[in-house]
Amino acid sequence: AVEAGSDHEASQGDRRMLEDAVRVAELQTARFTGLAAPADVAQVRAVRRAEWVGANVESLRSLLEPAAERLTDAIDQGARDQLPPEAAQMTAFLRQLSPLLLGTQVGQVLGMLAQHVLGQYDVAVPRPGPGQLLFVVPNLVAFERDWSLDAREFRTYVALHEVAHRFEFAQPWARERFQELLDDYLSTLKLDVEGMRSRLSSVDPADSEALRRFAETDEGLFWADLDDEQRLKLGRIQAFMAAAEGYGDHVMRTLGAELLGTYPRIEEAMKRYREGERGDPVFERLLGVDMKREQYEKGRIFCETVVEQTDEATLSRMWDSAEAMPSLPELDEPRLWLARTV
Repeated sequence: AVEAGSDHEASQGDRRMLEDAVRVAELQTARFTGLAAPADVAQVRAVRRAEWVGANVESLRSLLEPAAERLTDAIDQGARDQLPPEAAQMTAFLRQLSPLLLGTQVGQVLGMLAQHVLGQYDVAVPRPGPGQLLFVVPNLVAFERDWSLDAREFRTYVALHEVAHRFEFAQPWARERFQELLDDYLSTLKLDVEGMRSRLSSVDPADSEALRRFAETDEGLFWADLDDEQRLKLGRIQAFMAAAEGYGDHVMRTLGAELLGTYPRIEEAMKRYREGERGDPVFERLLGVDMKREQYEKGRIFCETVVEQTDEATLSRMWDSAEAMPSLPELDEPRLWLARTV
């Protein structure tokens, strides 16, 4: 996390500016979306990169620990199905090595993300615990400097993104639904244990440097064999995440254009900033969920199309219940969603 440069503490001015930006974003998001505001008052935290990592280790624990348990179970099952009895020692080796690698990859992925994330919901999933919004001040300052952006306007733009996600995930069913989808996917995951064995055969679990080098590759631990049922379950997770990020982007862009005089400059900077993003490493490398930037874009286009054909109030119905969220086919063809829900 500290390889990106100075990881300095936020100033009082930074904190005040972000507090102001969040309160403006809350008022505007409530007005624009019609969604009920979260019951609690969000704690606004201006943090260093290292603090962002620490906070996300805790807030993502409820996702990552069940995944680690499922991984161990799947290794046991896969070893019984795929490896001969005389390979019992290899099964024990995989059981020992996989949690170590997963832990190393968690650190590697979060450390890499911490070098450029702007807020908490750059990893856009529901979080447990009291409401808080994290803003990574060293990254905000660097981005504003590199793109010659007005700090107050840019931080308001980022706050709109964060607050939109907070409103979404404050719906009483949202966190439980996402956890349910992920648990259902992981519970029947079938791993390619033979493939794992061949990939990990050269890794010494006692060699921390070897673990680190392996974690730096694009390889993940979930070398899964997906059948039709697993693809269906994966599609439900992808639809939830694409819809959530797409809606947050839609709210941020629309309100940003309405409220911020320098919005065109900010939007161009963000477009270039995202050009190198291929996917979401938290989900691809740690949870085996393939999420590409194009899928998030599909969610935003869905939202824009629904509003063009109806209005914002109709679009916000997607947050009424788990059943109201669009499926993957409905994200591709919004009229299917409108026919089902309106």
